[in-house]
Amino acid sequence: MTVVPPGEETVTRSVAVARAKSRRRRYRPRRALLGLAGILTLLAVWEIAARIGLVDPRFLPPPSEVLPRLVEIATIPQFWTAVGDTLVQWGLGLAIALVLGSVAGVVIGLSPFLRRATSSSVEFLRPVPSVALIPLAVLLFGVRIEASLLLIVYAAFWQIFIQVLYGVADVDKIAMDTGQSYGFSTWQRVRDIVFPTTLPYLMTGLRLAAAVALILAITAQLIIGTPGLGLEIARAQNAGLYTTMYALVLATGFLGVLINFGARFLERALLSWHHSVRGEVPV
Repeated sequence: MTVVPPGEETVTRSVAVARAKSRRRRYRPRRALLGLAGILTLLAVWEIAARIGLVDPRFLPPPSEVLPRLVEIATIPQFWTAVGDTLVQWGLGLAIALVLGSVAGVVIGLSPFLRRATSSSVEFLRPVPSVALIPLAVLLFGVRIEASLLLIVYAAFWQIFIQVLYGVADVDKIAMDTGQSYGFSTWQRVRDIVFPTTLPYLMTGLRLAAAVALILAITAQLIIGTPGLGLEIARAQNAGLYTTMYALVLATGFLGVLINFGARFLERALLSWHHSVRGEVPV
């Protein structure tokens, strides 16, 4: 076995890091082109199906009609008001779920007693779909924003809570014992040992919860009638304005893509030190 001098090892490792970053930059355009090709293929199939009569174009207008309509309604202030209402409900619900899920996950995850005591409740409540709470939300809050928040928080909470539990379980016990032996307080151990280990799991849960929160926000607006894009979709459907309806549906899709990009950007920014983001570097 050849022993590499420390200086040369540092240079070799730096070169490996640079090569890994170069490979990621080279593959990103390819992934973007593949994603764009998939979208164009879907639009082409949709256009052909509507034009040749596979579907009734009255109820499923082709994208050549829907996309211009989307551009047209994007100039209407009412559209952006609906987008703002949707983002407010999404953001508030996600923020509440993030705080509750993170705190509950750390507290329960660090206590073997609490983890055993709550395991049955978690397994019972987690599979309950949020839409099953719609009657309760309507009875409690009517068509106010609180009804949407109830659904959003419930759905997003589990995404974050479960990931944080996994993260706390992955904390090195020796590191925790070492911190305790050095006189670290509970807060110091959580901040300096638990949090860095749990952060990648938390970011995964946050990214999943961001998508789920948007889905539940639109669902609540569609069914309950709280203000937002979902309510505008329901109104367009009831008025028989199907081109407008599908344009609004596409708008929710674009909004979801932007949220996903934002969540991934935040994940890369906060986890630039983690191998899941920077890639494995040969030693």
